[in-house]
Amino acid sequence: MHRSYLILIAFVALCAPGCALFEVEKASNPIFISCANHEYAWERTVDGLHDYGFPIARENKLDGVIETGYRVGSGLLEPWNKDSVGFYNRLESSLQSIRRKARVTVAPAQGGCYIGVEAIKELEDVRATSRDSTGGASFQIDRPLSRDLDLVNEFTAPHGWIYQGRDHELEQALLKQIQKRIE
Repeated sequence: MHRSYLILIAFVALCAPGCALFEVEKASNPIFISCANHEYAWERTVDGLHDYGFPIARENKLDGVIETGYRVGSGLLEPWNKDSVGFYNRLESSLQSIRRKARVTVAPAQGGCYIGVEAIKELEDVRATSRDSTGGASFQIDRPLSRDLDLVNEFTAPHGWIYQGRDHELEQALLKQIQKRIE
């Protein structure tokens, strides 16, 4: 009986920390990748961004910058899209409107190049407009009729996005994908 308690305690002690017991190796950002041809590294970097579904908005080889357009975050029901990395990000993208964009820098160095990734995450700011109120278009009988011949604007409040910071999980996934494509 006493021995089974010791086995149970040892099992709980090993399993309780979960994945925190085994630390996942994270790549430094930027990473050094050895390659002889800078053009080859540039094209494989663009291919790595396309693997994650990011449209290229701007490329500048002289500055060494690739900027992508925004991509709406994929939710739990879209496992084939890779832009939401991890369960928490997929759940968040399922429940709220999230968009991401990436900025990649490719800097030539002795014997290779440095590749850095910066992924930005934004949350949609949905403000209710005054025209969304119930009964706003109906006539009211207690006030005299006022003739307003101006056209009604559909939405008065602009839609915006709230900066949520950098998406480190997506940055690590993009770095690993780019490194795998180049090497």
